[in-house]
Amino acid sequence: MDILHTIMSERRADAAAARSEVPLEELQELAAGRVHHGLRDVLESTEATCVVAEVKKASPSAGLLRPEYNPAGTAALFAAHGASGISVLSEPRHFLGSAQHLRDVRDAVDLPVLRKDFICDAYQVAETAAWGADVVLLILAALSEEESDTLHAAAQEYGLDVLAEAHTAGEVERAVRLEKAVIGVNSRNLQTLETDLSVAEELAERIPADCLSIAESGIKCRSDIESLEALGYRGFLVGEALMAAPDPGAKLDELRGLSS
Repeated sequence: MDILHTIMSERRADAAAARSEVPLEELQELAAGRVHHGLRDVLESTEATCVVAEVKKASPSAGLLRPEYNPAGTAALFAAHGASGISVLSEPRHFLGSAQHLRDVRDAVDLPVLRKDFICDAYQVAETAAWGADVVLLILAALSEEESDTLHAAAQEYGLDVLAEAHTAGEVERAVRLEKAVIGVNSRNLQTLETDLSVAEELAERIPADCLSIAESGIKCRSDIESLEALGYRGFLVGEALMAAPDPGAKLDELRGLSS
C-alpha cells in the first residue's frame, strides 16, 4: 500500500475514534460561531502574487523541517510578509501536525486558513469548521467521485471553501465539476514523493479560464512562480521552500517578487 492510502486508512480510523469522543453536535455548535475568511475572495481580488504559506514541522519527503516549531509564530511572520493565506498541517503521524496547531494559527492571523490533512469523512469537515479553518483540502487521488461529492457538499453546508487537489487530467476534470472549488494542481508524485513542475505546466491547459487554480509543491524560487503565473495559476501553495529557509520571511518576500 502506498503512503497516500496508508495515511487515508489511518485517518479514517482517527475520524471514527474522534466521533466517539466529541459528538458531531458539539462540533456543529462551535462551527456556527466561525467567521469566514474566504480564500476564493482573496484570489479573485488580489492583483499581486498570492502565496498560501504552509506551516509544518515535518513531511515524509523532507523529514524534520523545524525541530523548534512554533506554528502560530511562523504563521504571524508569513502574514507580516504578505502571505495571502496560511496552510496548516493537522495530520499527526507523518507531518507531526495537530488540531491545536490549527487553532493556534487561527488565533494568530486574520487570513484564510487551510486545513491541510487527508480528509475522508464528513466528520472531519465539521472538525475543520469547528477549529476555525476556512478551507478544506480534498485529495481527489484518494477519494472516489461519490466521496468527493459528499465531502464537497459537507464543506458547502459549513460555509467552507474547497481546495480540490488534482495530479492528473482526469482529476482536473473531476475538480472542475465541484462547484466553486479552487483547483489545486499538485506536482508531487504521491508514490515516489518527488516533485516535477512539468505536471502543473501540462495540466494548466486543462483548467477552464473561469476557474481559480493554485499550483502546489515543487515551487522553489521566483522564476518558478513567474512561469506558472504565465500559465494562468492564480495562487501558489509553498511549504518546504519556506519552512527549510534560514529566513522564512525573506524567502516569502523573494517568492512574491519583493526582494531587492
